[in-house]
Amino acid sequence: MKIFTNILVLLAVALLIFNITLIDFHNPFKGDSVIAIVGVVASFCAVLILLIFRISKKIVEKINDNA
Repeated sequence: MKIFTNILVLLAVALLIFNITLIDFHNPFKGDSVIAIVGVVASFCAVLILLIFRISKKIVEKINDNA
């Protein structure tokens, strides 16, 4: 499961970087830049969710080790 989440985090970070390169910083709320901003926000959320999932799995493992 750890390898799978690592791969997903790397993919989300790659999408985050790719979408940042698509943003037109002179007109960030026009045309394709809006789609790129949505992609950046979605990728950032995916990374956060995966990191929270990984931390929760570590907590469950520690609770099961102590029980």
